[in-house]
Amino acid sequence: MAESASVPAGAADIPSVDRLLSLPELQPLLALHGRTQVTAALRRQLDQYRAAAIAGKLPAHALGGRALADALGTALATASQPRLRAVFNLTGTVLHTNLGRALLPDSAVREVVQALTTPANLEFDLATGERGERDDLVEDLLCELTGAAAATVVNNNAAAVLLMLNTLAQRREVVVSRGELVEIGGAFRIPDIMQRAGARLVEIGTTNRTHPRDYADAIGPRTALLMKVHCSNYQITGFTCSVGVDKVAALARPHGLPVAVDLGSGTLLDLTRWQLPSETTVRETIAAGADLVTFSGDKLLGGPQAGLIVGRADLIRRIRKNPLKRALRVGKLTLAALEPVLRLYRSPELLADSLPTLRLLTRPAHKLEAQALRLCPLLQPALGDAYLVAAAPMLSQIGSGALPGSQLPSHGLTIAVAEGGRSAGAGRRLQRLEAALRALPRPVIGRVGEQALWLDLRCLEETDEAAFTAQWQALRL
Repeated sequence: MAESASVPAGAADIPSVDRLLSLPELQPLLALHGRTQVTAALRRQLDQYRAAAIAGKLPAHALGGRALADALGTALATASQPRLRAVFNLTGTVLHTNLGRALLPDSAVREVVQALTTPANLEFDLATGERGERDDLVEDLLCELTGAAAATVVNNNAAAVLLMLNTLAQRREVVVSRGELVEIGGAFRIPDIMQRAGARLVEIGTTNRTHPRDYADAIGPRTALLMKVHCSNYQITGFTCSVGVDKVAALARPHGLPVAVDLGSGTLLDLTRWQLPSETTVRETIAAGADLVTFSGDKLLGGPQAGLIVGRADLIRRIRKNPLKRALRVGKLTLAALEPVLRLYRSPELLADSLPTLRLLTRPAHKLEAQALRLCPLLQPALGDAYLVAAAPMLSQIGSGALPGSQLPSHGLTIAVAEGGRSAGAGRRLQRLEAALRALPRPVIGRVGEQALWLDLRCLEETDEAAFTAQWQALRL
């Protein structure tokens, strides 16, 4: 086999696949990845070599056993890297939809692992020895925490709204205030979900003002239910008027109509006890007269992705009988994660330590500032003289449509170009730095703005600092 680096190799110099697979240098790759993957990667590598050889640009040393093994090892490692990867969320958004929203507590992780590795009573009643209902695993807890009479679970809140509307309002009318016809991330809109559910939307009021008389005037023989929707991701301020759940329920009762409330994010406890902005709880919504409430499991609740429907027992029974329920139901992993999260809410005085979402939301700004000051001198050497790292105050947000407009005092790091900070070249260098951080073994996700790269530390817990700083040793600018 040609080994000289001075003479380009020709296409005829490239050995056969079988011969190369027998090389001692490739045996560790075969043991690690298997013959099928290594053979496929080797064929792709040789196709590239043939093209280079025809162009007279294939160095002979590339065909050596060690060089070939190194090239194949790199290609196989890249191909084997999981697409879903852990990242450092330094965006300042705690419940970041694109980064997976809520982090699960250790108790939930343990129960998910157990559900993954052992058989479980997902739909088996241990008391009777007969077939059971998977909702039974969490229904009692949900009723206890919300004051509802019954509950069911589907795979996300959009599915919960779809299933509820399809069950109760197919080919009938649903009354909703125009100011509550929201669009959530990914261009999913309440009117579109309503249409897919087979219900007819009846808009009332205006964008900024809706009155009780608007609901009363819209009720007719085709009305199936009155619905209120949490205004996720935005606020209407100024000259506004909206109708509370209690008043809507009072209007619905004489007509025998149910009232449904889509809380979107949904919280089980009063957040002001942790000095967070106020948000109406599920229990308060039920107590105000809502017959059904839908909300998410992976937002303020701090659990896995799920759509929760709680409310009147007769309505929940109808929802469970809908054939769509099977299509939208959750699996054992979701239920294994949801139950321990709900159990944590039985001890609210311990929740700020036990629930990651609440722990991150309540991290005090002075501790974040101390963390930023610790990290500054550790990160600056990796960037050299080209960039300046500084500790700076910032504003975090909750995210995922929870408490729109509310911001949390935070602290973090800003990275600016050392010279010419406002030039077009400086902007390109910041973009290159941001891309380099995304290319790290565990990507670092921040945001570029105001002539700097901003790294909010709210979601970087102290236990992760060592792993975070170690990443910067691999930084390539």
